Amino acid sequence: GFVLDFLEIIYIVIPIVGPVIYGGTMDPKWVTIMIAVNLQTSFLTPPFGFALFYLRGVAPPSVTTGHIYRGVLPFVLIQVAALGMLFAFPGVV
Repeated sequence: GFVLDFLEIIYIVIPIVGPVIYGGTMDPKWVTIMIAVNLQTSFLTPPFGFALFYLRGVAPPSVTTGHIYRGVLPFVLIQVAALGMLFAFPGVV
């Protein structure tokens, strides 16, 4: 989900894999939360990180795109850790 645009995930991937995932034995609430957290992570990761482009538009010229990418890295790691936690402990959902 990190390399796809969130619209591609919502309109192409979910309708294709959704019936298989939601028709199986997995809890639909858990799957939905996992998808939502993954989508949130896609907003902060290149190449389609929309939040990065918005920040680039309002940041002063002294702040480079490299600064922005390095600055969001801890937040991406936190989101990936949260995804791992939700995977390991589905009861949290």
